[in-house]
Amino acid sequence: MSRIVRGALLQASWTGDKESMIQKHEQYAHEAKAQGAQVMLFQELFYGPYFCQVQDPEYFGYTEWIPDGPTTQRMQSLAKELGMVLVVPMYEEDSQTTGIYYNTAAVIDADGSYLGKYRKTHIPHVQGFWEKYYFRPGNLGYPVFETAVGRVGVYICYDRHFPEGARALGLNGAEMVFIPSATSRGLSEYLWRVEQVSHALANGYFVGTINRVGIEPLGSDDFYGQSYFVDPRGQFIGAVGSPHDEELLVRDMNLDVITEVRQTWQFYRDRRPDQYGDLVRP
Repeated sequence: MSRIVRGALLQASWTGDKESMIQKHEQYAHEAKAQGAQVMLFQELFYGPYFCQVQDPEYFGYTEWIPDGPTTQRMQSLAKELGMVLVVPMYEEDSQTTGIYYNTAAVIDADGSYLGKYRKTHIPHVQGFWEKYYFRPGNLGYPVFETAVGRVGVYICYDRHFPEGARALGLNGAEMVFIPSATSRGLSEYLWRVEQVSHALANGYFVGTINRVGIEPLGSDDFYGQSYFVDPRGQFIGAVGSPHDEELLVRDMNLDVITEVRQTWQFYRDRRPDQYGDLVRP
């Protein structure tokens, strides 16, 4: 019997406030469940605007502890109610050190249990993406979580430009890697359909990736959507999301394809880590 996992992605427009943004995602999670989804990814910093378009201390107020903050606990209740694995990107304050913040995603199992978190590793700092003002680089490595639907890894936005972490997730056993993003038109729009596809191909796993849509009030950047699922052969699963409109994408992933692909392309067997020392030199 095939291991079919039905996944959901939501590319959402900004509502104007945190509570209504959370409610929007809760409503779409119910809709995804009605369509048979077993795992769902929310977008980067899901309950806020993409505030990194400006440098303003006001947005430090969006931070929460993970898992002890109210939104994580609310999402745990939602996951349990729906019986669905949730990957929930949020703005995290370190519970041990005041004033230390991360761009983080919590992974919650289908029974509502908190499995752990991934902190964004690579932090950009360029016009319209002033992320070093808000976030420290992640320090938790590349965890893979045993969930009710399989082994799940997370990579976040700018991370996708770096193949090393994508490979680390594969080496750590990921079957599905979820990549939430907020990225705008320009050079990255071309890369968007190349990089995550390349990660799926090079590592023999499924990727589900989200980009926001629309122009948010803090800047002129136009988030171009086009969220998608891609299989280990590098083929899109169904249509790519709209470049302009809010959309819920629900797609099936046949995890048996992972074994088929890895037994065809022996990338893990033929790796040469003994030759890669230069890659980790500063």
